[in-house]
Amino acid sequence: MIPKKLKKGDTIGLISPSDSIVKDDLEVINNSICLMESSGFNIKFGKYALENTLKYGATAKQKAKDINDMFENPEIKAIFCICGGFNSNCTFDYLDYDKIKYNPKIICGFSDSTSLLNVIYNKTGLVTFHGPTFKALTSWQTEYGYKEVMKRLVEGGMSLGQADDEYKTIKDGTAKGILVGGNLSLVNEMVSGKYAIDFTDKILFLEELFLETPPALVSNYLYNMKQNGVFDKIKGIWLGNYDGTISLEQILLDTLEGEYNFPIIKSNNFGHTDKKTVIPIGTMAKINTYEKVKIELLENCTE
Repeated sequence: MIPKKLKKGDTIGLISPSDSIVKDDLEVINNSICLMESSGFNIKFGKYALENTLKYGATAKQKAKDINDMFENPEIKAIFCICGGFNSNCTFDYLDYDKIKYNPKIICGFSDSTSLLNVIYNKTGLVTFHGPTFKALTSWQTEYGYKEVMKRLVEGGMSLGQADDEYKTIKDGTAKGILVGGNLSLVNEMVSGKYAIDFTDKILFLEELFLETPPALVSNYLYNMKQNGVFDKIKGIWLGNYDGTISLEQILLDTLEGEYNFPIIKSNNFGHTDKKTVIPIGTMAKINTYEKVKIELLENCTE
C-alpha cells in the first residue's frame, strides 16, 4: 500500500514521537517551516508535539493520539517526525492501526523513528519513509535531505540518492527483496517480541550513530541479530553511515564469519550524516554489486 505524493498547497503534519522539543530546537524548526512554506506547503503541529508532560517528552498516549489524529485528519497529506530521541516505541500499544491502514499517507523520519516506521509498515502494509526528520531538513549544512524529500515525496522519483554518491561492494552478488531497517540499535530491539520486524526475504538497511554506539555495542547488536536468525532470513544488506574507529562493515563481517551468501553493499548517503537518502520501507528493491549504483527501487513508493 503506497501513499499519495505531496503537491503544493498540501498540509504537512508535525509530531514528536520521541524526545521533547527543547528551546534550542525552535530556531532550526522555524527554519524548516520557512523552507517548506516557501516550497508551497502548509505546516500544522500535532496537539502534543511541543508538550513536555514527563520532562522527557509527552506521554505515550499523547504521542499516539497525535499520530492517530494526523492519519485521520483529511487535511494532513504527510507526517514528519520533528526530531529523533529514544522512545517512539512507547506509542505502539496505543496506535490505531486500522485507522492508519484506511487513511494511508506519507510518514517520514530517521534515527528513533526507525521503530515507528517499521511497526507501521509491519502492522498495516503502508510504505513508510526513512529520511530526514523535519528538524533535519535545515539542521545539516546541506540541501541533500530537502532535495531527496522533494524528489521522492513530491515528484515520485525512484532513484535512490544523488548521482555522485559512492557505493562500495563488501560481498558480491545480486538480490531482490523488500526494504526494511534503519538505525541498528532500534532494529535490534525489534528482532523479537510483539512488534518484531518480519525479516523474511528482505533487504536490510542499517546505519548507526558512533557517539551513542561504540564498536563493541555494534558487535553486541549484530551478534544478537545473528543468534536470533535474522541473517538466515534476509536477502541482502545495505550499510549506511557509521563514523566509528572501526568500520561498520568490518564489525558485520566479523559477525557473519563467512557463513552467509547474500550480497552486502556500503554507502554513506543515509543515517546520521549530512546525506539523507529517502528510503521507502516496504518497497521492493534490488542489489546488484556489479553496477555503479548498486541498489535500485523496482516499484513506485508513492502514487
